[in-house]
Amino acid sequence: MKTIYRIAKTELNTMFYSPVAWVVLVIFSIQSSWKFFNSIERFEKAQKIGEGLGNLTQITFSGFNGLYTEMQNYLYLYVPLLTMGLVSREINSGSIKLLLSSPIKIKDIVLGKYLAIAAYCLLFIVILGLQVGIAYFSIENLDLKFAVSGLIGLYLLVCTYAAIGLFMSCLTSYQVVAAISTLVVLAGLNFIGKLWQDVEVVKDITYFLSISGRANEMLEGLIISKDVIYFILVSSLFIVLSIYKLQTGRDAQTISKRVLKYTLLVTIVLSFGYITSRASLTLYQDMTRTKDRTLTKTSLDIVKKIDGPIKLTTYVNLLDINYYMAMPYSQNSDIASFEKYTRFIPQMEMEYVYYYDTSNNEALYAQNPGLNDKELAQKMIETQDLKLKKLYSPEEIKKVVDLKPEQNRVVRTVEYNGKKTFLRMYDDMFKVPMEKEISASLKRLVVPAPKIVFATGNMERSVDKIGDKNYKTGFNEITFRYSLINQGFDVSSVDINAQNIPEQTTILIIADPKTQLSQGAVDRINKYIDQGKNVMLLAEPETNSALAAVTDKLGLSFTKQALVQESETNSPDYLVTEVSKNIDSTVIKLTKNKDNNPIPFLGSSGIKMVKDVGFKVTPLLKTNTQPAWEAKTGITSIPEDLKKQPAVTAVPLAVALTRNVNGKSQKIIVAGDADFMGNAELSRGGSGTFQFFTDIFSWFTNYEFPIDTTRPENIDKKITVNANQVFMSKIVFIALFPLLIILSAAFILIRRNRR
Repeated sequence: MKTIYRIAKTELNTMFYSPVAWVVLVIFSIQSSWKFFNSIERFEKAQKIGEGLGNLTQITFSGFNGLYTEMQNYLYLYVPLLTMGLVSREINSGSIKLLLSSPIKIKDIVLGKYLAIAAYCLLFIVILGLQVGIAYFSIENLDLKFAVSGLIGLYLLVCTYAAIGLFMSCLTSYQVVAAISTLVVLAGLNFIGKLWQDVEVVKDITYFLSISGRANEMLEGLIISKDVIYFILVSSLFIVLSIYKLQTGRDAQTISKRVLKYTLLVTIVLSFGYITSRASLTLYQDMTRTKDRTLTKTSLDIVKKIDGPIKLTTYVNLLDINYYMAMPYSQNSDIASFEKYTRFIPQMEMEYVYYYDTSNNEALYAQNPGLNDKELAQKMIETQDLKLKKLYSPEEIKKVVDLKPEQNRVVRTVEYNGKKTFLRMYDDMFKVPMEKEISASLKRLVVPAPKIVFATGNMERSVDKIGDKNYKTGFNEITFRYSLINQGFDVSSVDINAQNIPEQTTILIIADPKTQLSQGAVDRINKYIDQGKNVMLLAEPETNSALAAVTDKLGLSFTKQALVQESETNSPDYLVTEVSKNIDSTVIKLTKNKDNNPIPFLGSSGIKMVKDVGFKVTPLLKTNTQPAWEAKTGITSIPEDLKKQPAVTAVPLAVALTRNVNGKSQKIIVAGDADFMGNAELSRGGSGTFQFFTDIFSWFTNYEFPIDTTRPENIDKKITVNANQVFMSKIVFIALFPLLIILSAAFILIRRNRR
């Protein structure tokens, strides 16, 4: 060990007697300080003008534009300059022969030189650590553990780069060639993860070998054992390769023996790396304050209920617009996207099934006129150079699973304990399911899914049709991730004039019937209510009399006409509602609207409490404090004679009714407007309607669905330094600190030259 230490000390002295080491240190210091203080300065200015800040630790250090992320992109340029002379300098000068002929062990020489470069690389981390220290005093409640996680990741990464550079320096006597070779190898290790991903035999090997993004999880606050082991294994591999290379100058070995030795080394490293990367052997340490890199408590409670194998099958239609997201070359990346779950469910199996069938990919058909589905699929295989074990035809895939209701889109099935549910792709920016959707699909497999049943037969709103007033967006739109069908609910319809309400119904919704309910329908509804089950009644001013038989049973009635208010910007029947104050949270919890987004009701009846029939009535939404009158719908302005009539304020527009029946809480919602759940209103920007809609159905299911994946609010949201302090810090770290490094370099180099 003493020999290794002496060699490392000598090598460090040699490095610092060279201007290259000092120049790299100065450049790194200026680059990192410039990036860091620019971020702090930007946040300080934003805070000064009143912009809301949040999650400052992660924004400053990680993410797309963070300090660690940017410096990671430069490290691979610095290391070759530092490692190019480690051994090639000895080879070029001939001193390597003296070293090899000395009694010093070759492994001591290699380890000593590696220790020297690792110690130098530690200076990079020290510089970044100084900036973390400045951030500690500049950002209130800095997440220090998160920052340390990133430093660990960067140091492991740069040490791995150094080991590769050391080996390349052993191969040549030309330092420039060693530097260029190191860059080539690093580029190869970054690129290799994309090679042969469609070849089953080698795709896992090349994916494991890839160094691209290996430190990203640690930069984002999650330390994973397989990434740490990867860096240690790759570093060890190139260190041992360096020892083997130098031993060829001392030991006489046959070519076959050398090949066997190298092959055995690589095989051992790959095997150990592959084994330790398996989900069941992987360990995790979430370094974030709010455990952002771990499943939320709600999701953890769900996965704890899963005991046994679970299978996730992805059905990929080559003709669907999202086909590329689950191609063979994307499978490893796709599997990695579920790592938050395989961390806790290592027995999860993932399978991919490829087929072709008619899709909604209009662009594909327009670009290939005259081709049928089979010909299009064959063309996709040829142009994508796909190597598929099996491609199912429409007839064959239908025998496995019927995907017509899923529009033959790319979709997954999740199977557990004999149950199966769908997990979909969505037509939004992210496409893939997030924690909220994945956890909802898993929960459906371990608890009964809530069943929403819509009454039909009286021209009610439809959950299967588009159009402003229908309900497909919120309930039954498979391409919209927040539609209730994607949040764990089952949605169906039944003609209550002719059929009984299904026994397993969780919520019965009667949405704006246009004709009078039959006596049979009324009897079925009354029986359903008497059983203590949940109901939602939605009316419109022109047709609310159709629900009179039901609302009378509940002790409620609607105003005969719509409520109107005077407004300079909106039509009279556009009501800007207010959430009732002091709502009893033991009755219903409504999410606080942070942005104060309005919940508009367009053409709504008011609700009156007529008699007490045993329900606790809690108004949820009311008209605001401005005067309101009853009038016919469709008016464009409020007549003067109407204004002379008595006005009303704070009229209930949506109420919750609760009571206990047979030891269970019965929940009923009555609203004077059926449009607020329509496609148009749920898609309205700047509206609080969708949150209100979600809160209602969360309440109906005792807050079991949709899955709540909200996390504790981040507390690092305030900059504690002013502009002058930031400016002075920039002067110190961008000008004076690099100048101090330059002066130190000049002193050491001049002193050495004099000697």
